[in-house]
Amino acid sequence: MLSDGEAKELLSFLILKMRADVKGQATGYILGLTGNRDGCRYLRSKPDFLKALVTLTCDPSISIVKDCYHALINLSADETLHQPLVKETDLLARLFQNLLDPEYMFADRICTILSNLSRHERTCRDVFNTVQEQKIGLDKVVEIFCTEGFNKKASLHYLGPLLSNLAQLPEARHFILDKDKCVIQRLLPYTQYEESSTRRGGVVGTLRNCCFEYAHHEWLLSDAVDILPYLLLPLAGPEELSEEENEGLPVDLQYLTTFQIFHQSNL
Repeated sequence: MLSDGEAKELLSFLILKMRADVKGQATGYILGLTGNRDGCRYLRSKPDFLKALVTLTCDPSISIVKDCYHALINLSADETLHQPLVKETDLLARLFQNLLDPEYMFADRICTILSNLSRHERTCRDVFNTVQEQKIGLDKVVEIFCTEGFNKKASLHYLGPLLSNLAQLPEARHFILDKDKCVIQRLLPYTQYEESSTRRGGVVGTLRNCCFEYAHHEWLLSDAVDILPYLLLPLAGPEELSEEENEGLPVDLQYLTTFQIFHQSNL
């Protein structure tokens, strides 16, 4: 790895006022370091480099910003970097601020980083607390997720895994299961979302975590939510059922055609 002198010189290039070509070479080098475990572990002990990467996500050069986000994605994939990233930098606040901008072109990369950082409970709580402290609220995250075309430059599919990860926390589950907010009813249709298995899987994971709240089972099965058809439809097989057997199923599962069953099983 770098000597102390080399590290100091490289860090001096990672500032906003540095020439774009010099910055570009420096961020490219850092991105290369994050491509392997040893490089990531080296940067774990260099919080100044982490801070510089976060700062340069607002650089005027798109290519430099792109390199910084790719490096942060690589770093956030390593659990041992989670605490340095959230404790030594203002990464989370910046990510959520940019996520709220419907014109921000790197929103998908933000979603990936947030999904990575929220996988494990300790840092997941840091992510959740930032949502609350920044006065964004989970309701805004859900609103963005459920608004098709919120950002014309990004798909935001990785908000699904983010919601699933957040739902490992009781506070997040209680919000999603709040009977007055209709959050879970808004998420249910995405269990059949055809365009992205990532978004679909994220919602399924969210539902799974919410089902650990046993006190809400009766409500989830009631007409107010009617979760059962959404859970059973992907499991429907090609067997011929009698009229009596069909009548015993939830309405949405009665008299399914072979095409409907095949289509759902392949989502």
